Amino acid sequence: MTIKENQIEQSLIHKLTDLKYTHRTDIRDREALEQNFRNKFEALNRVNLTDSEFARLRDEIVTADVFTAAKTLRERNFFQREDGTPLQYTLVNIKDWCKNDFEVINQLRINTDNSHHRYDVILLINGVPVVQIELKTLQVSPRRAMEQIVEYKNDPGNGYTNTLLCFMQLFIVSNESNTYYFANNHNQHFSFNADERFLPIYQLANEDNNKIAHLHDFADTFLAKCTLGQMISRYMVLVASEQKLMIMRPYQIYAVKAIVDCIHQNRGNGYIWHTTGSGKTLTSFKASTLLKDNPDLEKCLFVVDRKDLDRQTREEFNRFQEGCVEENTNTETLVRRMLSEDYADKVIVTTIQKLGLARWMKTASATKATNKKASSPTKSVWSHYATSASSSSLTNAIARNLAKTTKPLKNSSLTRSCLALPAHRFLTTTPATNKSTAPWALLKPPKIYSKKNCTPTPSLTPLMTKTC
Repeated sequence: MTIKENQIEQSLIHKLTDLKYTHRTDIRDREALEQNFRNKFEALNRVNLTDSEFARLRDEIVTADVFTAAKTLRERNFFQREDGTPLQYTLVNIKDWCKNDFEVINQLRINTDNSHHRYDVILLINGVPVVQIELKTLQVSPRRAMEQIVEYKNDPGNGYTNTLLCFMQLFIVSNESNTYYFANNHNQHFSFNADERFLPIYQLANEDNNKIAHLHDFADTFLAKCTLGQMISRYMVLVASEQKLMIMRPYQIYAVKAIVDCIHQNRGNGYIWHTTGSGKTLTSFKASTLLKDNPDLEKCLFVVDRKDLDRQTREEFNRFQEGCVEENTNTETLVRRMLSEDYADKVIVTTIQKLGLARWMKTASATKATNKKASSPTKSVWSHYATSASSSSLTNAIARNLAKTTKPLKNSSLTRSCLALPAHRFLTTTPATNKSTAPWALLKPPKIYSKKNCTPTPSLTPLMTKTC
């Protein structure tokens, strides 16, 4: 018996209501969509807009620029009201995406002078349409749904450029048995190439890399409210240099989660094994930026063993996010940034050689930072060991540990290490006593396994590993 497209659609909506989405059967056109968004916006920002104010706000935020719309969705924005008072607003709860309202609508029609499109299923977060799901019957390839989305976006006057649909972040296509997803983008990043392949498009997989293809299994894993909020807020990357949206591959997401959890739970060292060309730098970048927002973390060091990797990694980080990391032109610059409490200096990319050359007692910046922090009851270990004549240089100690870790990796693709320093592990109790445990004693260097046998030693905790 052939299952009709409408049956697949209703079955998906039932699944989403089981996941605590609200099915809004009353939203079937542009006017109802905008009214719902207005209600959610005013409730979130605790404001009552006049009709003319809302029309002006809508016209300001609706844009044909996918990248600009994605930034507006994730940031705090400014709007001047009719009486001249400023309004700082967000479109969604950006502090806790789980606390937004999640709704599902179907068969939405957006009619313009040039387009008369109807969309199968759309997911709303706080009234903002962020995910579109196009469905086909089992006999039709999901590729046809992809082509349909591309055709919709290429139509002049389409809803993606002049309505709230401009905030669409993800597209999902499925014939129920096979399900794929991909990020929205400008047309130059959003089309079929010469080989008739649509890139990049992904199938969801679990931590053991088993594909999650069926639409209902996909919904359980990917479309759960908090999970979808995290996918959009944490695991999508806005590449400023290319004005492009990227969503991380499943194994990259699992790797980032493992790194962050390992540090938050204070579980010591570990490793992530990725093959060549699998996006190790993007994984490290996203882990670093998420750790950067942790107030318990003083520094996140991304340590490489060659100067060319230093430049390459720094350029890649800044490609993902403009001004993310600065170049450490010399050792003194590195020391200054290590001592800095500036938020912009929390993530540092450097070579192991430069890290080993840092001399805390021989730099004016270290002395200045030490004097400034002399009265602090929770003195950072960087300045503490900079002034302790009986202690070796902290950076040399870390460098020795990292050297033990990285030297055996000459023939391995795993050439980059990311060292995060949680503040609660590296703070002295009282500056006067000088009795705190040497920090490098806490950084126990793990043994490294060779790529020959691909068997990790028990002393090193695998955060996530795949076949070599």
